[in-house]
Amino acid sequence: MEHSEILRKITADLEHGELSFPSTARVALKLKRALDNPDCHLEEAARLIKTDPLLSTKVVALANSAALNASGRTITDVRSAAMRLGFRHLRSLACSMVVRELADNATPRTRELADALWKHTVHVASLAYVIARRVTRLDAETAFFAGLLHEIVGFYLISRAGDYPVLLEKDLGHWSEGAQAELGDALLTLLSVPDAVRATIADYWSGFLQMPPATLGDTLLLADNLAPVDNPLYSLEKTPRNDTRARISLLVNGEILREILEESTQETNSLVEALSY
Repeated sequence: MEHSEILRKITADLEHGELSFPSTARVALKLKRALDNPDCHLEEAARLIKTDPLLSTKVVALANSAALNASGRTITDVRSAAMRLGFRHLRSLACSMVVRELADNATPRTRELADALWKHTVHVASLAYVIARRVTRLDAETAFFAGLLHEIVGFYLISRAGDYPVLLEKDLGHWSEGAQAELGDALLTLLSVPDAVRATIADYWSGFLQMPPATLGDTLLLADNLAPVDNPLYSLEKTPRNDTRARISLLVNGEILREILEESTQETNSLVEALSY
């Protein structure tokens, strides 16, 4: 079966709501749906979080990260952590855990790919958060959310590789923007991702980075290009992705950008550590 035919089939499956989740992902999806309800209370969110050990651990770790713990006071319980994060950050984390857990019931090879893709993802999300706050002066929480979900297509392809091994024979660089966008849009729809986040990720899929960066899409693309961990799905055929860091240095004031990123190292590293598996 050709790539295009497989993509059409799995996209059609998604559009009919055919998607199964491992246990942590099911809890995270339940949490996300609860948080989408304007009548959801903190106690309900905390109760759902406590039903899964991994989700509980991530919520507390993220709440204690340098980026989100301005007071420096360490939190050791889920309820206080949820209160510090607020519903927007909790929603971002829940969605990202659904995406990450999709590929968890994989073969050793695909699990290795999923782990590498997650490392790339958390670096991008953390950088997007810092760049939005310090460079583009845009909504950092939306940038963070988009960063956590920007590789949703890659995670889903890894999760389906057992059924269609040919999916991982092709470098993502060979895929058309339309193919990624169609599959990605079906996944984002299934997760009820807000329009602002979807638009940011769509800009990422377009691949056009405006300089100087002015939009959330630019913020995400800049973070993706500056991330120290590459996307493993761009090197499946052992052909390295084009390095745009030199071009960025020319088009953005390299010294200022470097200073900002160096000043924010602790914040970035704390987010990466909190989200790492």
